[in-house]
Amino acid sequence: SRAAVKVYVKVFTNSPFLVCMDVSYAKEEVIDPKYLWTGPDGKDLEGQKYVNLTETGKLMVREFKESMSGAYTCTLSHKVIQAMTHEEREMVEAYKFMVYAYQEADHAYQVFVRYVTNKCQKEVNDGFFEELIKSLNSIVSDLKCHITEPFYKCHSIRTPEQGLLHELFISFQVNPFASRWEGICHQIPYYCEDSTNRRVEEARVRTAKFFEKQAYLLKHELQTVPAIYYLENSIAMTRINHCRPGFGKNITHKKCAACCVVCEPGTYSPNNDVTCQICARPQVKTYGATSC
Repeated sequence: SRAAVKVYVKVFTNSPFLVCMDVSYAKEEVIDPKYLWTGPDGKDLEGQKYVNLTETGKLMVREFKESMSGAYTCTLSHKVIQAMTHEEREMVEAYKFMVYAYQEADHAYQVFVRYVTNKCQKEVNDGFFEELIKSLNSIVSDLKCHITEPFYKCHSIRTPEQGLLHELFISFQVNPFASRWEGICHQIPYYCEDSTNRRVEEARVRTAKFFEKQAYLLKHELQTVPAIYYLENSIAMTRINHCRPGFGKNITHKKCAACCVVCEPGTYSPNNDVTCQICARPQVKTYGATSC
């Protein structure tokens, strides 16, 4: 039997038309064709509100949701008529499509910066660090982004030019879905992740400007060097990809390698990781499970 064709449909969009025939049939005439499409639950799709079935046997699934993922099968029956005897024979062909919901990956940014400080004195540095994170949160909060996983460590560093320096090594994430992103997504269900990714890009730009400005002020405007100051050009930003709960990246989906594809039955993803985990007791029969 022929292998199932894998098809990927972005959540909330319409699927492409699935065609109930192969290339060889498409090139010749088919007599009295009848098409029977069944969905993942095995039920006939004729007359279902969420599908568009054409008279030539093409199927489109409308506003695709993760729960609609699974096997779509079409049975094509048609007649073959002998030219000499007019004898009719019924022929039956089956075509199977594995249709998967996917979303674009969500982006967050891991940011690393360094500050020069007078000494590694906990209270002073803790206070400074807290204020810094507060300032950063305030510049991205209107974008519904948050600073998450803030962390710093103080190190003493011997430098060739300036001798011994004390530096704060600071890291944090600029995260667009720390605030239970479903709330944001329900307002704009279509392409929610596109909007999320636009917001986090803007937050990334603002964060970079914040540190550029600090470097500029230190060079051009401040009369005295503050006790703790930003080390120019020390910023490094790395993009991290996340998938929504119920979605993950999977090496078996080569055609959609960068996508977050719906977790298959028997697997689940409870958080923003990029992998679907295998259920210990594989009772889960649904696509897009967020728990076992």
